[in-house]
Amino acid sequence: MGNILTFCEVTDNQLRVSSKAAISVSRDLASHHGGDVILLLIGKGTTNAQQDACNYGNQVIVVDDPNLEHYTAEIYAPIIEAIAKKNNVSSIVATATSVGKDVMPRVAIKMQSGLASDISAVVDKDQFKRPVLAGNAYATIQVSSPIMCVTVRQSEVDPAQPLPTPTSDIVNESAGTLSPIDASVLRIENSVSERPDLNEATIIVSGGRGMKNAENFSHIEKLCDLLGAAMGASRAATDAGFVPSDLQIGQTGKAVAPNLYIAIAISGAIQHLAGMKNSKFIVAINKDAEAPIFQIADYGLVATWEEALPLLMEEITKLKNTHN
Repeated sequence: MGNILTFCEVTDNQLRVSSKAAISVSRDLASHHGGDVILLLIGKGTTNAQQDACNYGNQVIVVDDPNLEHYTAEIYAPIIEAIAKKNNVSSIVATATSVGKDVMPRVAIKMQSGLASDISAVVDKDQFKRPVLAGNAYATIQVSSPIMCVTVRQSEVDPAQPLPTPTSDIVNESAGTLSPIDASVLRIENSVSERPDLNEATIIVSGGRGMKNAENFSHIEKLCDLLGAAMGASRAATDAGFVPSDLQIGQTGKAVAPNLYIAIAISGAIQHLAGMKNSKFIVAINKDAEAPIFQIADYGLVATWEEALPLLMEEITKLKNTHN
């Protein structure tokens, strides 16, 4: 028997929605290992996140410290290690976000444990399914170490639902020494946007190289604002400098699974499809009728974006006005 420790990310005193995929996998593992699901929150100012986390785990452990305002793997990894060793865990789970992918390999090294990365499902107590070959096939992998580290691909796993009875078991732990190898955050540069985060958006509108230049992405932005959507892009568009690289969706970017994904001027290379094909509904607009994106689209329109976007936004505006 062993407990399952779930590292849950906290942003602006809120439990990140992406963490609920890791909680879902933790519950599956707990059913095999017989232990409790323990949620770990690390940061500065976690009061609201603690209350939310109580709805999802058997226990909530909080490491709240003014010096933890900014994430660094060099600080977080030793904390996760210490909490894991103190709580008799058999597995440590996190979502495969940029933070999860950064910190969990370090935790695995510290724990001398195997790492199952980017998994999509639990097969058995030490076996997992994960996508390979740009999501065109799945492999079953086995971790043989006594303690396992796991990262979960959010787009492949349904988020955990609240428990019938919230826990009241909140344990506050000390962060210990916070001066590992002289690591410190010197400056944070955030792009200011009122749009949803790509990993948590229910609607995403993405543009590709067919948008031709950075200025034309203003049309994508207008559609995003009209729909309350997040904006994404193909690698070709980010490599061309049309938009920042943190908007890239695909095999080497972010994997997303919104309720609605609108792909505009994206041909649908296999690497891009790997990052969005699990979306509930896919709408594609492309002037090339043979574009691969149409093979997975629920709805497709063969047209240039210059023709389609003004008409699409006009109709959406009409519908919104009708329902207001």
